[in-house]
Amino acid sequence: MLKRFVRDERAATAIEYSLIAAIVSMAILAGAGSIFTELQAIYQKAADEIQQSNTNIP
Repeated sequence: MLKRFVRDERAATAIEYSLIAAIVSMAILAGAGSIFTELQAIYQKAADEIQQSNTNIP
């Protein structure tokens, strides 16, 4: 029974897949964070331009 437990690699495979999933998740979150930052800058620029155009109206 101990020999069979030592030879069983299913748990190691599950751990490897879990680590891969964690790394992929971190990469997705990092990418989403940078996209959010860029979108926030775009919307802020648009809001500033709209506000500036409203103040120039006589």
